Amino acid sequence: MQWTLVIPLKPLARAKSRLADTAGDGVRPGLALAFAQDTVAAALACAEVPDVAVVTDDELARRELAALGARIVPDVPGGGLNAALAHGAAAVRRHRPGAAVAALNADLPALRPAELSRVLAAAAEFPRAFLPDAAEVGTTLLAATGGRELRPAFGADSRARHRASGAAELAPAGVDSVRQDVDTGADLRAALALGVGRFTAAVAAGLLIPGSGDSH
Repeated sequence: MQWTLVIPLKPLARAKSRLADTAGDGVRPGLALAFAQDTVAAALACAEVPDVAVVTDDELARRELAALGARIVPDVPGGGLNAALAHGAAAVRRHRPGAAVAALNADLPALRPAELSRVLAAAAEFPRAFLPDAAEVGTTLLAATGGRELRPAFGADSRARHRASGAAELAPAGVDSVRQDVDTGADLRAALALGVGRFTAAVAAGLLIPGSGDSH
């Protein structure tokens, strides 16, 4: 099954405020962009993903992510994460009715294409499915096969909310890179331990975090 991924990205100046203990105000926007660049690059390297749509109004992010091959969808609703995802999925299906779509977090800097493939293969078995994050509280991927509405419920306790919405919870083995999103300094260190992409490695190296020079 071929999937179009919908990746939301808020304006970089407001992104990743919970990383304040690890990265200063002048660094966080660049770090958030690097996370998104590594996420998009890995997603587009996945055989099951011919198309990535990034929903954002940030001009720098639009330019840099388009250069990687992402399609940019303006965040017309401006109503937060779930509104942006629903809008992005609708935009995809206007061009490709019945397309299988999956919402993917923009902060997966260690993402591996092969691991994403395993998650999408598992998701293809269900009308709607989701992957919990490494903390077992949130969600990093929500998938809807052709003809099914995405119905995103990201935010606090999204794992419980997606489960309550009827989406199947996925538990494939060996997909740590798809589950390791980054909100805190501890999350960033965990991602670095997995091995991040080149964009995040370059920015994190300046933060003097152990392992920040490692990339895949």
